[in-house]
Amino acid sequence: MIDHKTGFRLWAVSDPDQCAIVSADDTSCTYGELFADVNRISHGLAARGIRQGDTIACVMTNSVGMIALYLAVMQSGLYLVTLNYHLTESEIAYIVGDSDAKLVVCSERVEGTVRSVADSLGIDLVVDRPSASGDVLHDLTHGMPSHDVAAPTAGSLMMYTSGTTGKPKGVKRPLSGMDADTGALTYVWLFQEFGMEREAFSAWLVSAPLYHSANITPAMGALHAGGTLVLMDGWTPEGFLRRVQERRVSGSSMVPTHFYRLLQLPVEVRESFDVSSLRYIIHGAAPCPPDVKRRILEWFGPVVYEYYGSTEVGTTIARPLEWLAHPGTVGRPASISTLKILDADGEEVPTGETGIVYMRQGTDRMEYHKDPTKTDGSRRGDLLTVWDVGHVDADGFLYITGRAAELILVGGVNVYPAEIEAALLEHPAVADVGVLGERHDEYGEVPVAHIALSERASSPDVVAELRAHVEARLAKPKRPVHYVIHESLPRDPNGKLYKTKLAGTETAQTSGGAHGLR
Repeated sequence: MIDHKTGFRLWAVSDPDQCAIVSADDTSCTYGELFADVNRISHGLAARGIRQGDTIACVMTNSVGMIALYLAVMQSGLYLVTLNYHLTESEIAYIVGDSDAKLVVCSERVEGTVRSVADSLGIDLVVDRPSASGDVLHDLTHGMPSHDVAAPTAGSLMMYTSGTTGKPKGVKRPLSGMDADTGALTYVWLFQEFGMEREAFSAWLVSAPLYHSANITPAMGALHAGGTLVLMDGWTPEGFLRRVQERRVSGSSMVPTHFYRLLQLPVEVRESFDVSSLRYIIHGAAPCPPDVKRRILEWFGPVVYEYYGSTEVGTTIARPLEWLAHPGTVGRPASISTLKILDADGEEVPTGETGIVYMRQGTDRMEYHKDPTKTDGSRRGDLLTVWDVGHVDADGFLYITGRAAELILVGGVNVYPAEIEAALLEHPAVADVGVLGERHDEYGEVPVAHIALSERASSPDVVAELRAHVEARLAKPKRPVHYVIHESLPRDPNGKLYKTKLAGTETAQTSGGAHGLR
């Protein structure tokens, strides 16, 4: 467990020549250089009239500029909204406008789109582009001093929910008012819960986009622990393995989609890379099929830690040996988290029974920005839900079986897509899957499976194979009536599936008969 000083600012003062970041192009930045950039950004924001409690939005790729902006916000008492750079102009405009951002910062890659948004909303734009001086965010920092700010005050992220259904909502927490160095100590819980030594962050690989809280949180934890961030800008399985080998990567944050794509590599390709430096792989953000998890553990060793949580609620953690003893679990609550499984009436259900997952992180009291109705509707007392469904076993381990919002009622029988998806992913012909409900005259709803096939799908009658595979594993109400074949499924870079984009797509195969419940 880390017992050294915690806080980027402290490391920048004590060890200014230590490497803080290795960019995707392999250029390096020291703690001292990064701290100077951070301070110039803080002074630049103040010079533009941005005050404590204001909000900054950024649409940025993995870069020194994005990391420096985050750290500046966290010592300036501001809110930072990080946006997916794959969003459309209208999607970006909605979030920037809804968050009441005073300034939007973007990478050159998306300048055209974000400039249109900034112009339409009448707010300032700063573009992170190379400058002769080498400064990040040059238009904001030019002429600004590099010395520390007078009263560094902790800021906060304001993350927006994924928006897979309806409009995304900002998750906003009151600013603590504490100084920035004390605020950095909140990361100690991350180190404690995962049992991390400082060596875990000697080379922390940021392979997935930093705009997602699942990636930015451990990455910034690495800097607060005095580690080095190794950046990737665009993920490929070979690129990931090459980065691990060449930079002797000690840890990373990943999603199950990454695992699956790594496992699709030929065995001889996998074995040609050295992954022995890995000590901590943290994964979450989407369900991981048990077979995929087992195979990654066999390859990487007992270094894979799973967590469950969201922007809104608390955290559970499944350490490697715990998961092997309880396959499929997402873990037990972290020491600062409270977990309860409640029924529709808000009553706690018995151990082993399925219900709605409610949690709380410490004494946290978040709210959905500008939506008190949604905030109140998600609460039961001091607990909150994002409407995941699951159960807890006798040892206190949580299992997620689906989402209440995705529940398919087949003739009155509760069917959860996650269970069907997990069964289909066990078949070698399936590369990706998403299950939705479809209206049915007799049964009300029936499940439909949207499939992306793997390279191992050689049979001309693969749907018949899948039907036989599912019949051996699932009761009749859970068996998909239709199979829709796609080249790929619409997922964001963190593995979340946009199921609304699948609805209404053409059916490739039909059952040819009644679904049947018996």
